[in-house]
Amino acid sequence: MKKLAILGVGLCVVLAFTSCKSSESAYKKAYEKAKQQELAEPEVTAPVEVAPVVTAPVEAPKTTSTASVREEKVTVVTGDANGLKNYSVVCGSFGLKANAESLKDFLDGQGYNAIIAFNADKAMYRVIVNTFDDKASAANARDAFKAKYPNREDFQGSWILYRVY
Repeated sequence: MKKLAILGVGLCVVLAFTSCKSSESAYKKAYEKAKQQELAEPEVTAPVEVAPVVTAPVEAPKTTSTASVREEKVTVVTGDANGLKNYSVVCGSFGLKANAESLKDFLDGQGYNAIIAFNADKAMYRVIVNTFDDKASAANARDAFKAKYPNREDFQGSWILYRVY
């Protein structure tokens, strides 16, 4: 009985090793074929026309009071608790407080007086870059903040928070 079991296991091992060779060689053949086609094609470079660049004055987009606003109940964790007004520009949302503090430190280094607020319902830390009494001022500040950091995609998602008490 033991001999039969050993023979069966040996046969399974042999089949397992022999079945893998075909897929490897097919992959290798496809790779070699693609490499040969790449080397066989001559590199064609078309002449590039350069158009003169005309610069025009850039106007900041005008915002209206229809800017989307999220309503949340938040409590200040770090920063001036008395400085948080009704409308705030949120430039980052994090589940970990350490990540929010890192962004706050960056913004403080850039000259902002950032605030970290916590939304207990969603368990999220909101990094607030500016806070205002009215929606229009918050919308203008949000747009100016986005324009100041055009290469930071995370800042391009900045939004307005209406603080619910």
